[in-house]
Amino acid sequence: MDFELEPTLESIVEHDSLKWIFVGGKGGVGKTTTSSSIAVQLALSKPNDQFLLISTDPAHNLSDAFCQKFGKDARPVEGLPNLSCMEIDPEAAMSDLQQQASQYNNDPSDPMKNIMNDMTGSIPGIDEALSFMEVLKHIKNQKASDGDSDEKTVAYKTIIFDTAPTGHTLRFLQLPATLEKLLGKFKQLSGKLGPMLNMLGGGQQQDIFEKMNEIQKNVSEVNEQFTNPDLTTFVCVCISEFLSLYETERMIQELVSYNMDVNSIVVNQLLFADNDGSCKRCASRWKMQQKYLDQMAELYEDYHVVKMPLLGTEVRGIDNLKKFSKFLLSPYDPEKDGSLVFDMEEK
Repeated sequence: MDFELEPTLESIVEHDSLKWIFVGGKGGVGKTTTSSSIAVQLALSKPNDQFLLISTDPAHNLSDAFCQKFGKDARPVEGLPNLSCMEIDPEAAMSDLQQQASQYNNDPSDPMKNIMNDMTGSIPGIDEALSFMEVLKHIKNQKASDGDSDEKTVAYKTIIFDTAPTGHTLRFLQLPATLEKLLGKFKQLSGKLGPMLNMLGGGQQQDIFEKMNEIQKNVSEVNEQFTNPDLTTFVCVCISEFLSLYETERMIQELVSYNMDVNSIVVNQLLFADNDGSCKRCASRWKMQQKYLDQMAELYEDYHVVKMPLLGTEVRGIDNLKKFSKFLLSPYDPEKDGSLVFDMEEK
């Protein structure tokens, strides 16, 4: 290429139409810190808009990152009121879903009730399905905000996802297209099976079919939004090691096959030890990191590759996240910014 893309996420933070930002990668590479940093910079840059950060990782870390307890409902971040966080709890959400299913009929002998309970039981990939249900809810909120919405309904300008490790994330992103096909087939069958199901379910199945039709419309809209680069983008997170680089490439290939926009990579835990003669181990590891950074420069010349420093401590609390997240917009300079990193470590 004749030009090199800026090694920052400024294009994402300044993008005015993005509704969904996914942050994903191999386990242990700093996805939560990166997603939190992106969310903080979005909230700081657009104080008049509301943003939501959702953790879909069963090992929720948002509460630890912000030093504030979050749960299944969105709660504002202390010190940054236009950013809210929530952590999806699969067990609690599963219990709510089973209660909703049981409301269709109070007759314990009703076959349809047993079917609904079985459907909401131990389903493989349930974490991803519940995360997707949360997306559907916010799609409905988007529609409500375009009309005469309830004042209590919060329409978020952008929703950021702190995703589970790669495999879970890819299954989650496959759900819209898979569900759209499945619900389309279900709609075709419902006309033929409707009379029989009405006999089994006491005439209450019309409500189910209507809900299925509504879900299908919302799923189709999600599928359209997820594949629209003006509305959705994916930020890959990795460290400068072979396995992480390999997994990043695999994930990018999958995302491209889903027609999802992906043009940003955040490389965490870099040592920047060029001038550190006192630590031979640091210098040796930095040499290894540079080797993989060179490979990434060749592989991803048309990507925004952001290089983030390794700290001697975890990035926790809103103040430290504000400081650390600046390096997403302005490349880290070890000579100029080293003192800032040292101050964060001291605190």
